[in-house]
Amino acid sequence: MSKCSADETPVCCCMDVGTIVDNTDCTASYSREFASRADAEETLAALTEKARGVESEPCEINSTFTDVEGGVRLDIDFVFSCEAESLIFQLGLR
Repeated sequence: MSKCSADETPVCCCMDVGTIVDNTDCTASYSREFASRADAEETLAALTEKARGVESEPCEINSTFTDVEGGVRLDIDFVFSCEAESLIFQLGLR
């Protein structure tokens, strides 16, 4: 067995999922520039709907719109109640 501090199983070189998903990062962040605020708001609504489909407890959604040259930048932080929900949300966007 390696000298890794993770809880490994020597037979299959597996790790306990708690070693990777330890609820320290429950926030998924999104940032993108759009040609118009309407496009940014449409994306915010779509991403909010996706987050609501994943949450077990209400997800805190913090968004900001910033005017930039040629459009608007949308920054969003989705704060889930657990890291697994954050991962599921992010994987669902791929």
